[in-house]
Amino acid sequence: MLLTSTTKGVLYFLSSIGFIALVDTTCKFFTDELHAVVLVWGYFVGITLFVTGYFTIRGQLGFLKTERPVAQIVRPGFLVLSISGLFVGLTYLPMAEATAIGFTGPLFIVALSVPMLGERVGWHRWLAVIVGLAGVLVIVRPDGVVWHWSAVTTLLGAFCFAIFQILTRKLASLEKHQTTLMYTSLAGTFWVSLLAPFFWTPPSVDHAVMFLIIGAMGAAAHFCMIQAFAHVQASLLAPFNYSKLIWMIILGYLVFGDVPGLDTLVGSAIIVSAGLYVLYRDRRRAAA
Repeated sequence: MLLTSTTKGVLYFLSSIGFIALVDTTCKFFTDELHAVVLVWGYFVGITLFVTGYFTIRGQLGFLKTERPVAQIVRPGFLVLSISGLFVGLTYLPMAEATAIGFTGPLFIVALSVPMLGERVGWHRWLAVIVGLAGVLVIVRPDGVVWHWSAVTTLLGAFCFAIFQILTRKLASLEKHQTTLMYTSLAGTFWVSLLAPFFWTPPSVDHAVMFLIIGAMGAAAHFCMIQAFAHVQASLLAPFNYSKLIWMIILGYLVFGDVPGLDTLVGSAIIVSAGLYVLYRDRRRAAA
């Protein structure tokens, strides 16, 4: 059976979120050894090595030519701020709380897709995002611990990630995917290199290997994300950001031995249902 454009976009997006969850889990191990900004620096250096190496070997550096240089350079800056905010949160907050705060991002995406993309956002999509957020609250039931000051940086990171995804959607219809991927790595490395000296701790050989691993996963994540936004509207994909929680449940069990409780299972079911409802509504409307 041939996949529709919407289904392809959703599958690409889910894969992207999965790779991002792997990166976050890996970096959580190293927040006691390296500052969050240094981890972000290593992440972007790793991505750049893989992306530029790939295009150099294939003789495709011509993809650096762009018709939207300002957007291509500014967009990765929001990604740097987003990841830095999240990694600061992971340094001081439990993973569940930091992830839950990050899930405010889809609300920002739906709201910003109206003025920035001119998309029409119906009440069905708003409802799916709100229901998905309710599922997060069922799982986390935030208490006083989330009001550590780093919760603010995580919230700002979620806002910056929303802008990053909006700009990704905007560029997807204007630029080649390879061009956007190259600027994601190169401009991202440039922006974070301006911040890294203020938080610098010399990385070890083990850290360098880790940078390469998360860089490879990051390159795969951004390729999938760019492909996703080339197929699907940003507001439709917004609820699927919540799938990261599913990845976290799986990784938490496999890596840390965490067994999800009833609240986690119920909340996850709510989140998945919200995303599937959006996909169902879109396919029905396309078939009508």
